[in-house]
Amino acid sequence: MSNPIRLYMSMSLDGYIAGPDDRPGQELGRDGGRLFNWLDDRESEGPSGQVHREALATGALISGRRTFELAGRWRGDHHDGVQIFVLTHRVDEGDVPPGHACFVTDVEDCARQARAAAGDRPVMVHGAGAAQALLRAGQLDEMEIHLVPVLLGDGRRLFDGLGGEHFELDLVRRLEDRDVTHLRYRVRRSGEAA
Repeated sequence: MSNPIRLYMSMSLDGYIAGPDDRPGQELGRDGGRLFNWLDDRESEGPSGQVHREALATGALISGRRTFELAGRWRGDHHDGVQIFVLTHRVDEGDVPPGHACFVTDVEDCARQARAAAGDRPVMVHGAGAAQALLRAGQLDEMEIHLVPVLLGDGRRLFDGLGGEHFELDLVRRLEDRDVTHLRYRVRRSGEAA
């Protein structure tokens, strides 16, 4: 696949991507910052540096609305001026996102626009809601999970909104580093053999 739509997400062993009470001023929730200690090694030549460089080489970003707002809208530029597609249920009149961001209300249209904007580079996905919507629509190709050896016990889970849907994943890469295991999964399409 030339330009996969790939989720990048740090997650605790018990499935949380933020601690409890995530909100403006406490964007990662209580103790949620622990999930990002691996970024201390983002400038290294090791696995965490490699994964970080790959993330910043993506050609477009799809974000959920909640993530976009909690991140201060990234002031309109997540990285290198790539287009930011904010997947949202509604767009308020007069709400114009800053910089390289735009609102999109249709999942498949969002995926199509992001792939076109990314060219031959992967599309980065941020946010549980966006990831779940893309997965349900058959538009999420890969997941890069930064699995952190901690049990947060409460907070916001990555896959809470899937209901009873079943998805098969193939592990295509596993990189171990200090305080994290980077796992890349390919989403298996319906009827596709392992």
